[in-house]
Amino acid sequence: MKGSWSQTKGAVKEQWGKLTDDDLLQIEGRRDQLVGKLQTRYGITREEAERQVGAFEKTYRM
Repeated sequence: MKGSWSQTKGAVKEQWGKLTDDDLLQIEGRRDQLVGKLQTRYGITREEAERQVGAFEKTYRM
């Protein structure tokens, strides 16, 4: 995810609107950071966050 982060950051923000610009700076393309932020912002389990990120990666061919 990191290699194309500058191109996908906007799509991440669209997909998960509760993520702040600061969150996106902290994530900086790291999948584990994205999963953790989704858990925090959306109150979901790690498994659900992993599922959502996996679906996102398939959609955006990451």
